[in-house]
Amino acid sequence: MKHYKRIKELRNIINEHNYKYYVLDDPSISDGEYDDLFKELESLENLDPKYFDPHSPTSALELSH
Repeated sequence: MKHYKRIKELRNIINEHNYKYYVLDDPSISDGEYDDLFKELESLENLDPKYFDPHSPTSALELSH
């Protein structure tokens, strides 16, 4: 349960920063700080398939040009 609580927290934090960056064009953390949060979330989600959520920031579609 401890992991799930942190996962939810990280998803909320990352979603908030995505909004600030992409919608408001006003980032409030560095790219490195964002990357650290994202990597932590990925690591925790990979611990167990039950943590999978298609709406997680880690599940976003990657677009290629």
